[in-house]
Amino acid sequence: MTSFILRGFGLYAPEKVLTNADLEKIVDTSDEWITTRTGIKERHVAAEGEASSDMAFESSKQALAEAGIDPSELTHILCATFTPDSMIPSAACRLQEKFGITGQMCMDVAAACSGFLYALQTARGLLCLEPKAKILVVASEVVTRRMNWEDRATCVLFGDASGAAVLTAGEPGDGPEVLDIMLAADGSLGDLLTVNGGGSAYSYKLGEAVGPEYFVEFQGREVFKHAVRSMTDISEAILERNGLAKSDVDVLLPHQANYRIIDAVGRRFDIPEERVFSNIHKYGNTSASAIPVALAEAVHTGFIKPGNLVLIPAFGGGFTWGAALIRF
Repeated sequence: MTSFILRGFGLYAPEKVLTNADLEKIVDTSDEWITTRTGIKERHVAAEGEASSDMAFESSKQALAEAGIDPSELTHILCATFTPDSMIPSAACRLQEKFGITGQMCMDVAAACSGFLYALQTARGLLCLEPKAKILVVASEVVTRRMNWEDRATCVLFGDASGAAVLTAGEPGDGPEVLDIMLAADGSLGDLLTVNGGGSAYSYKLGEAVGPEYFVEFQGREVFKHAVRSMTDISEAILERNGLAKSDVDVLLPHQANYRIIDAVGRRFDIPEERVFSNIHKYGNTSASAIPVALAEAVHTGFIKPGNLVLIPAFGGGFTWGAALIRF
């Protein structure tokens, strides 16, 4: 039976850092307010002219180098993002161009903060059809370009970053193995977290002013409630499907949206804080990039150790959510 092996990890965050103190000068907020409610201390902001595919290129180079795979060997490029460079071409095609390669299947995956898990599951399906495939799975988000900097409840939460991994078929023991992924969605709740502007349901004309609908809008309390419940429920389901108990989990690596959500999920799984990976204080919520950035950092810093079973729950707009089990 085919095993799905993660061959390498990479991450990239823009050089510019926006601290809570910086935000105090932009909007009516405070470091104390942001920190106590979200756990965020700073976030990275893309440079002028820096796009999603530029960041994806940097994280992908790291992942490919770690995997020992040349870009020309890739068969598929999947990019999870809701902030592509353009509607057409896709961010995946832009990234392919940056590598100077052609012929690969290139596709963007739009599932907001759950996007990396959605793309990773898509890659697993492709490997079942094409066992010799070498697939780059990258997430890249320039969320700050979709921020209303007058909305203090929203603009403090998000940052820009990219994370990448390479997935191939292999044998158990070849490297970190993706054991299982479960995904779900509920479109009836979609209006609780939106970026409507630019979509076909929202007509606009040349020269019109940009309105708040072009930026992230959400109902925080409702999103929080659904995020905790959905990530907990699907995590319990994936453990049960694989005959595992909560006590079998060595590391919990949840989507980095809000430290209160991270803490709530950890408590429901009785996982002590020292086994819950979080880097939200440095990056904020980077949407689809949050999980691969956290994975790369957790691996490269030794937080995740060989043999560890890692549980990765995610939740995002749509609503979409999911969970993955990876054995390192």
